[in-house]
Amino acid sequence: MMLQDGSTHLLCLTASSGVPLFTRGAPRQLPFPVIGSLNGVHMFGGGQGVELTSCETEGGGKVVWRVFRDSVMLIAVSGGGSSSKEEEARLQRLLEDVWSCMVLVLGQDELANMRNVERLKRDLRSCFSLIDRLLEERQQGILGNLTHCADSLLPPNPALLQQAVDGFAQAADSEFGCLLVHGRIAAATEKWWRLAPQEVVLLSTVIRSLSASGSASCDYPVFLPHGSPTVAHRLLRFQLLPGVDVCVLCGPTPSLHRAESELVGRFWSPLVEALRDCLAVGERCMPTSVPLRPDVMALLLINRETRRSVSCVRTHHLPSDPPLPSEARCWELLKLLYIFSSTRYFSQEEASCVSPEERSHRGNTEDFVLGFSHQPLQCYSVTEECKSYGLQTAQHQLFLLTPPSVPTFALRSVATQTLSDIVAATGF
Repeated sequence: MMLQDGSTHLLCLTASSGVPLFTRGAPRQLPFPVIGSLNGVHMFGGGQGVELTSCETEGGGKVVWRVFRDSVMLIAVSGGGSSSKEEEARLQRLLEDVWSCMVLVLGQDELANMRNVERLKRDLRSCFSLIDRLLEERQQGILGNLTHCADSLLPPNPALLQQAVDGFAQAADSEFGCLLVHGRIAAATEKWWRLAPQEVVLLSTVIRSLSASGSASCDYPVFLPHGSPTVAHRLLRFQLLPGVDVCVLCGPTPSLHRAESELVGRFWSPLVEALRDCLAVGERCMPTSVPLRPDVMALLLINRETRRSVSCVRTHHLPSDPPLPSEARCWELLKLLYIFSSTRYFSQEEASCVSPEERSHRGNTEDFVLGFSHQPLQCYSVTEECKSYGLQTAQHQLFLLTPPSVPTFALRSVATQTLSDIVAATGF
């Protein structure tokens, strides 16, 4: 393989002729003959009545192909670093998200009805910043691109913020409003949560990207990949405080100037202290009133009904000998635990927004769970770095990391108590 372990290269080509549209990812670009070979072997299989979806290289790397709307082919090439099954699941999800990102920015018609390849190449540049975030999310603790659940923050005063979001959206002639703190959703209107889970995640990615640009406000056209792939909406975004953004999806009205000059101050100026309280919650994602056991090193909690998640890492609270993994490594271990559990044990429902075509490409747990006479509800692993535990209930999934010193027999009670404490304190 020409890629280092853990690196991913993304290729986008026309499905009919194999003309390269763009490449993103690993700094060392794949040579053109390799790109041509990857496209050629897929075309050869199609000519023989075989759909090639993935393969593994001798060096332990992984290649995954996917054609969308008989128009665009996406190829992900990974340098390895994870087991074959987990890596394939990650790359398939990446290709789904990249296609949805392209639809969100350009619209489905522009991609499905390719009229001018050179013009499309230029237009696709506007997707690069979002695609790069999908390839490597720069903000630690943002896991939505992996889980397809909205990264959330549980504020200390949810009712007050919910009322403000609902009122602000209504005044902006919209039913879709959202408040983000540290890049995570702190409050949103009911209709916002009714968007497809993937759309909620991608819109949060867009807002984080716009916020990182440093602008105080913006008017950005977006297509909804599932709800409105051919008709654009306006995404109005306003920075209330550094790290706090509010946005609405709306039609032709109101203008950006009117919303900024008349509505933002009216609804949000009285809540500055409440917003600062949200900022103080920080990377913990939960108020300090939520009790967490001292032996919880990191956690990811998913609400399966609402497709929301909260996550945190807190190694600095746990002095240990030998030293515990770094914060960055804990986030990586949390991702690996999620991928391991979701590809082998736990089902991953994403409601009706997942098409039969997408479902056929995932192959999440089917092969492995044939050996079980039941749906697994708990799993654990023990390594030199930490101990991990996964717990699934009818409403939640909890993924937990603890120090190696925690007795293995105690992992279940640690997980169940942690889940009970968070739900009792927040209603999440």
